[in-house]
Amino acid sequence: MAKIKSLWGGRFKTALSEAALRFSSSIDLDKQLYLEDILGSIAHVEMLAACKIVSLEESRRIRKALKEIQTEIENGKLDLSWEKEDIHMAIEQRLIQKVGPMGGKLHTARSRNDQVALDERLYLRTAILELKKLVAQFQRVLLYKSEKHFGTIMPGYTHLQRAQPIFLSHHLLAYVAMLERDYERLADCYKRVNRLPLGAAALAGTSFPINRASVAKKLGFDSVLENSIDAVSDRDYIIEFVSVCSGIMMHMSRMSEELVLWTSQEFNFARIDDSYTTGSSIMPQKKNPDMAELTRGKVGRVYGNLMNILTLMKGLPLAYNRDMQEDKLPLFDAAATTRECVYIMTHVLIHTTFDKDRFEEELKNDFLTATEIADYLVMHGVPFREAHSITGKIVGYCIEHHVSLPQLSLKELHKFSHKFSEDVYELLNPLASIEHKKSAGSTSPNEVKKQIVHWTKVLKQKK
Repeated sequence: MAKIKSLWGGRFKTALSEAALRFSSSIDLDKQLYLEDILGSIAHVEMLAACKIVSLEESRRIRKALKEIQTEIENGKLDLSWEKEDIHMAIEQRLIQKVGPMGGKLHTARSRNDQVALDERLYLRTAILELKKLVAQFQRVLLYKSEKHFGTIMPGYTHLQRAQPIFLSHHLLAYVAMLERDYERLADCYKRVNRLPLGAAALAGTSFPINRASVAKKLGFDSVLENSIDAVSDRDYIIEFVSVCSGIMMHMSRMSEELVLWTSQEFNFARIDDSYTTGSSIMPQKKNPDMAELTRGKVGRVYGNLMNILTLMKGLPLAYNRDMQEDKLPLFDAAATTRECVYIMTHVLIHTTFDKDRFEEELKNDFLTATEIADYLVMHGVPFREAHSITGKIVGYCIEHHVSLPQLSLKELHKFSHKFSEDVYELLNPLASIEHKKSAGSTSPNEVKKQIVHWTKVLKQKK
């Protein structure tokens, strides 16, 4: 292979070996940043011209050439093979080919260190906004399903054991609330991402009279990073973003797990449309919830990306170290994986139907209203711990005699407490149990309606 003279190789007597170049090349990954690199370069050269560091004509020609390079990349006409080292060098080399030595002036008053930090922050801004839209869309589908199934009663679970009757709407709205915090974390992360590192140069700033504030304004940043060392030497903005992605994926995984369970024949609470399920290569009867399973499985990738970037940064002295080149893979993979999973799970949920009759069937002949008995005794003057004990003994009696709570006679109930009257039976109906709830945020019909109204207003405000 012919040796390629590097743009940074002035002090070196020999060119970088092919093995070393292959090992250190990052263009296969960072070519994803080509647009951000070009946008940042255009803003930078315009600022250099405004500060009279380059001429207006030089700025014009460089800007024009950069836009042409963008078109070449998008049309697949620019070689971005591993020999180009990274996207920043590839673009600069092509610029010099197009406009001559003048192209080398673009790098005045900047380093690859602040250049790549800028590119990553520009990339992250777009990634965060895309994810916010996807999360909001998932919330809207959950809200739609909650409205559609208002009044459907299901067993609520703790420890994966049937616990108390609840509305299916209440269950689905729990995910809306969880995702809202994810949405808020994305918005909060954006605030710290949206600060300009360019102008920090390698680590100490630059001797040229640049105007960082004008670049920040041109690129839509809220402010500049005040410390030039900090601007190039930390990746906490990536760590924070991947952490937020991990939280989103955790919530995706929990819903995926429930869909896997609920679509099994053992539960049979829900059915996913054929278009979002797969079959077996050997068992013709199978219908597998693979999209949910894959989402559940991909959580490990995003968690791994978080540990990757945390471990990468944990022992690095200030300022920039080449180790930080390895930040791209966890960043890009976390963003892409989270985006894909939220998108596919939104469509899985759209194409999922819930079986009201099946839910209600599971409410029969069980002890889901046992807590109502305990609460009934408390309302009649029995201390809660004593009421809890009495109710536990009643449940044990039912199990021993193969009867359900509503099947117990008042005479049988009086064996455990004379506080019971005929009105206790009203509470043993699942719907009555739900309607009896009074606390804010509960599964009562009025409270669930309030939640639906609240989230309708919140989601209408989101773009």
